[in-house]
Amino acid sequence: MKYVNLGRSGLKVSRLCLGTMNFGPETDESDSWAIMDRALDLGINFFDTADVYGWQRGEGITEKLIGRWLAQGGGRRERIVLATKVYGEMGEGPNDRGLSAYHIRRACEDSLRRLQTDHIDLYIMHHVDRSVPWEEIWQVMEQLVREGKIIYVGSSSFAGWHLALAQSAAAARHFMGLVAEQSIYSLAERKIEMEVIPACRHFGIGLTCWSPLRGGVLAGVLEKMEKGGALRGSDHWGRPFLAIRENRDRVAAYEVFCREIGEPPTAVALAWLLQRPVVTSPIIGPRTMTHLESSLRALEVTLAPEALKRLDEIWPGPPAEAPEAYHGFF
Repeated sequence: MKYVNLGRSGLKVSRLCLGTMNFGPETDESDSWAIMDRALDLGINFFDTADVYGWQRGEGITEKLIGRWLAQGGGRRERIVLATKVYGEMGEGPNDRGLSAYHIRRACEDSLRRLQTDHIDLYIMHHVDRSVPWEEIWQVMEQLVREGKIIYVGSSSFAGWHLALAQSAAAARHFMGLVAEQSIYSLAERKIEMEVIPACRHFGIGLTCWSPLRGGVLAGVLEKMEKGGALRGSDHWGRPFLAIRENRDRVAAYEVFCREIGEPPTAVALAWLLQRPVVTSPIIGPRTMTHLESSLRALEVTLAPEALKRLDEIWPGPPAEAPEAYHGFF
């Protein structure tokens, strides 16, 4: 396994991050535990979850499952960088969601209890909360750091200007602020190249990528469907995407390209991300052990300049970073 610093921090994390969103709803506890054990054996030390995963309001199903896995001991907690998230609705009350200091404090305590740990290595704001001032957010985050309950702070699905606001407010308090942003990013979803990636680069924020296979459409989906397979849990994203002829044609061209270079589509999609500037780790979300194992090939694939050019032709991104991308003068 290869390791890199998470953004400008000194924290070393694996180039692949284990996403746990499927643990509980899609993958039962025993299989989830086996996947996490195998990930450790493979050197994956970066584990990502969220208080809302499990999708039963207030239950924290996935966090509890991970907590029971950690409680087995054997150095599990000491060997991983554990990330979880705050923002989503965790109860019926008006303060049971969002990024108020009130909710962040309570949500952190609840996550610690469910995860059966005394600290969270990376505490991620799951979405921007436009109704809460940054002074309030950073005040409570600083307090949690002082108490040793969290070590680093991250964000998810922030716009570039949100990252700038957050870091400016943190700097005014002489606080480190964000070390990681988690955004949707893949060959088929490249909007963040205009503003989020430049902001991450400027502020030294590491980028982790959710949905690196764009809901399964970059995992050889057409070939699988021809053989009678299905998109499974990504149907709500994959089928509407493939229903657009242009998208389906691009997926077909992509799968042809992968066959030409002799690499699995999953490996190519992940390898492309690993070669992107600013990207720390794609987040893989395996439902099965096979899914986990198949992701490893990406670490061995290096895409040549000609291959990268071909991928840009199949999956074109923005013409430039903002603001040039907006007016066309490059």
